Amino acid sequence: MRIGLTLPSFVDDPDVPLAIATAADEAGLDGVFVYDHLWRDRPPPRRPALECTVLLGAVAAETARITIGTLVARATLRPPAVLAHALGTAQRVSGGRLIAGIGSGDSESRLENEAFGLLFGTMADRVAALHDAVRACHGNGYPVWVGGRATQVREIVALADGWNAWGGDAARFAEQAAFVRDVAPDAEITWGGLVALAATDDAAHDKARARDASAEVLVGSPASVSKQLRAWEDAGASWAILGPLDASNPDNVPLIAEIVRR
Repeated sequence: MRIGLTLPSFVDDPDVPLAIATAADEAGLDGVFVYDHLWRDRPPPRRPALECTVLLGAVAAETARITIGTLVARATLRPPAVLAHALGTAQRVSGGRLIAGIGSGDSESRLENEAFGLLFGTMADRVAALHDAVRACHGNGYPVWVGGRATQVREIVALADGWNAWGGDAARFAEQAAFVRDVAPDAEITWGGLVALAATDDAAHDKARARDASAEVLVGSPASVSKQLRAWEDAGASWAILGPLDASNPDNVPLIAEIVRR
């Protein structure tokens, strides 16, 4: 299993995610991934957000070895050709290190779309937009992952190279991954989720309690989180992409590097 890290997007200073990306590159992590949000209203409110494709290009330029990717670019924010062109540029800037995760958006995305006059639409509308975006991006020299758990979304994996699920437990992931394998036997199966990491289990649990973490958050030292991740690996995940609750904290990089070594 390869281990990735989501970069902090809800910051004013772009040097924050770029510093973490370069540290991850040097520490031996397998990948860094950027979110695609205009803001988030989930408490506490997180504004502003760095734009996904611009940040991706900066990360491509500032790193040398590590895989870079989107988790996930929202199909309803950009016309398919615009998204494909932006991702293709990042692929060229990075020297061929891109993974393009693309999703349809969910109910939490509605306010972001509508604030900028963009159609949120029905589930059918969003799935159609995802279908068009995947078709525009697939076959351009980089892997395309479809992100999402809805049945209609997972069916589109047949047009792509992989599938990513965010959150949830390993048992649910295994059930949904089995469906993906039926639809697309050769697709890469990947998972991402939130983590609270610290040098010791006690310190990690203190961090999780301080942030009122949900039961879905993986909590523990690198040794403990490594053991927890084996359930997803056993379910077929070839990637685990970790989103630290304290995403702007550079101390997460050596902790995740230890998970990579394990």
